[in-house]
Amino acid sequence: MNVKSRARIGAVAATTALTLGVLAAPAFADPADGSHRVLAGVGSDTTQDVVNGLSEVIGSPKTIASYNATGSATIQTRDSGCVIDRPDGSSAGIDALRASLANNDGCLDFARSSRGTADTSTSKLTWIPFAKDAVTIAVRSNSALNNNLDLSTAQLNQVFSCQLTSLNGVTLTPLLPQKNSGTRTFFLDKIGVTEAQVGSCVREMQEHNGVELTGVGDIAPYSVAQYLAQTGGVVTDRHGVTVLGKVNGVAPTAKGALNTAFPYSRDVYNVVPTAKLTDATVAATFVGASAKVCTNTGTIQDYGFGAIANCGDTSLKGER
Repeated sequence: MNVKSRARIGAVAATTALTLGVLAAPAFADPADGSHRVLAGVGSDTTQDVVNGLSEVIGSPKTIASYNATGSATIQTRDSGCVIDRPDGSSAGIDALRASLANNDGCLDFARSSRGTADTSTSKLTWIPFAKDAVTIAVRSNSALNNNLDLSTAQLNQVFSCQLTSLNGVTLTPLLPQKNSGTRTFFLDKIGVTEAQVGSCVREMQEHNGVELTGVGDIAPYSVAQYLAQTGGVVTDRHGVTVLGKVNGVAPTAKGALNTAFPYSRDVYNVVPTAKLTDATVAATFVGASAKVCTNTGTIQDYGFGAIANCGDTSLKGER
């Protein structure tokens, strides 16, 4: 990816959804060349594409093997052994990393996570931020919901707890990612809804897949970075006919790029075992502002994410 690709994202994002949908969509699924590399990682659907992109430009030979959240039922991360169920989502990826540590099998080295740790009482894992994302709401462009779509946090709380069931004369069908999703955890936290409070009207979907919004009342959280990358032709375009809405009066994009001032903005992370922070390859790849992940800001921005000043910081530790 290069400056031209980033410019394309900005230009295309400003055009109509119909125009956006016709672009080509190059992407990597698991290691593009099928190789088993030094650092194997799994987890977040949100960051799988950007980490896949980074994996193609870091190291000679390439260092990172990033396995998608969906695909075949199992993956193999080493030349022999290490056949594991494919983890779908941040929590599933972190659980798989923890299991690998507990088994001392060396099958995994990091997990992708679109949320921070929920438990800082231990220090077994370190959440290393590398980019900025935001989560907003998406609806179909041909729905009456797409009429100056701008919901408050209070309204979203009511929508996903099924207390607010209609908007603009349309019966709402809220959708959330599956429960291992970091985006689900992050979004529910932002709108003040616990898992126990999620209403019975809510259906599940694979996150950031606008094709699954099939009805005029469908409404779902969506990663802004994923939306920009999809509609910009950088990754497989799954946005369908969805459009993004405002939250609390703030637009999720500005000048065709992620609006880092959006109220539901978040750092995204690569989670590594704290004990491996001093490993030369892990440190060179993830740790500190000079880490290879952090110095590839062009690739990060190609995939719709924002660069962050705290990239490579290792102060956030926890268990899950």
